[in-house]
Amino acid sequence: MTVTPEKTDDLYPSRGATEVSIPRRDPVVWSEPGAPGPITASDLAGFERDGFLAIDELIGPDEVAVYRRELDRLINDPQVRADDRSIIEPQSQEIRSVFEIHRLSQVFADLVRDERVVGRARQILGSEVYVHQSRINVKPGFGASGFYWHSDFETWHAEDGLPNMRTVSVSIALTENFDTNGGLMIMPGSHKTFLGCAGATPQDNYKKSLQMQDAGTPSDEALTGFAEKHGIKLFTGRAGSATWFDCNCMHGSGDNITPFPRSNVFIVFNSVENEAVAPFAAPVPRPDYIGARDFTPVR
Repeated sequence: MTVTPEKTDDLYPSRGATEVSIPRRDPVVWSEPGAPGPITASDLAGFERDGFLAIDELIGPDEVAVYRRELDRLINDPQVRADDRSIIEPQSQEIRSVFEIHRLSQVFADLVRDERVVGRARQILGSEVYVHQSRINVKPGFGASGFYWHSDFETWHAEDGLPNMRTVSVSIALTENFDTNGGLMIMPGSHKTFLGCAGATPQDNYKKSLQMQDAGTPSDEALTGFAEKHGIKLFTGRAGSATWFDCNCMHGSGDNITPFPRSNVFIVFNSVENEAVAPFAAPVPRPDYIGARDFTPVR
């Protein structure tokens, strides 16, 4: 049984009466200079500066086919659809996301342990890592809804209890990302500023936010200021490409009204030295399948 560590000082207050903006108080790259790993020194410097690292081909076409088949198997399994870990689109009633895929699927469990994946996480975070969250995102054509602008860390801090910004995500494309089918957008450099959102966290907020985010959403004024300062980068690429991004990047994606689906694997690695504590701005933690309380390192 995993015991939740005691709560630490709140370095990043959020969900209060007003929106707040404060400088980041944590490193971006936690490893020592010259530490071994698959990321080059120049790419690490780019990650430090921009908050993301795009890779043209993390996995090859044959591997993409394997993961696509596994994705199709999961979303067409009635038991998976009925599981709480599956999030359903309110309009189309199609599966939007399936969480904790590294526990539901041996195929995706093996991907998590792949050194091309976990090795980069260890290098960025400077420690052993565990999976804070994993999911497949399914964005079929003709109307799949997007994800509004947000910082993942704001939610993971407020609702899951992650104390520090020592968490990194990777989105691995299983379909081609065009500039028209609802691709990932990031504001480069936004990870250097924490935006604490206004408004209390409702009870069981995750049930609504996983379909349409409300609590933890920045104001239009704050987003305008961020966009004017940092600009917006839209990520495109073939199936098998990947984007690593810092937990505090301001990011989102638009609706997909094209005929071309956009599906990806999303894995969140957290440092074993940054274990979740009690939530900083929510009544209770979200379920373990959304914010893990098992801190066993990936081996």
